[in-house]
Amino acid sequence: MQSRTTPPSGRPCRPAARTGRPRSAAADEAILEATRAALVDLGWSKLTMGDVATRAGVAKTTLYRRWAGKNELVVDAVAVLFDELELPDRGSLARDIEGVVLQFAAILERPETKTALMAVVAESTRDAPLRERIRTSIVERQKRLVLEGRARAERRGELPVPADAVAAARVADLIFDVAAGTVVHRTLVSAEPVDAEWVRHFTLLLLGGLSAASGDA
Repeated sequence: MQSRTTPPSGRPCRPAARTGRPRSAAADEAILEATRAALVDLGWSKLTMGDVATRAGVAKTTLYRRWAGKNELVVDAVAVLFDELELPDRGSLARDIEGVVLQFAAILERPETKTALMAVVAESTRDAPLRERIRTSIVERQKRLVLEGRARAERRGELPVPADAVAAARVADLIFDVAAGTVVHRTLVSAEPVDAEWVRHFTLLLLGGLSAASGDA
């Protein structure tokens, strides 16, 4: 007589794999929102995982199942803000650039973005894994805007289609560094306004170089 756990083939049955509880998108959203609010109220140095758990209405173990610590949590809380950036077709490459730069600056002006971004960048100077998480979660994710804008400009005939994929990727990285770095510096370091007039001159510089920007000044 065969055992209940042995099928006719004679091979023992394996127990069914147990699946964990699905991760709740609503809980994630509540945690990230609570993180941004706590940063504004408490600042980086006083923020703890316990503070975030209390504000989000979840157990602290729920946070640690998702994030190893405060650094990773804060990076992800900021990253979702930048995911709001869009690149609607405004009819020309120049106007597309102006639109997304104004959006980017508006996000940087939010108190929670200022506090969180400045804090994680400062921490990342002595934390290589955190620096890598910023790169993958924020920088690499937002390079999509450069690729999307360039592809659209190529379809319009405003830019040539690159023949060398490696060179094209290098140029895309450079464009992102110039655009994002300039706006971050002006907004968070210099604390100067990023208004429509400034953005127009910046776009001229980006597209035409120094001679174009100087001639329009």
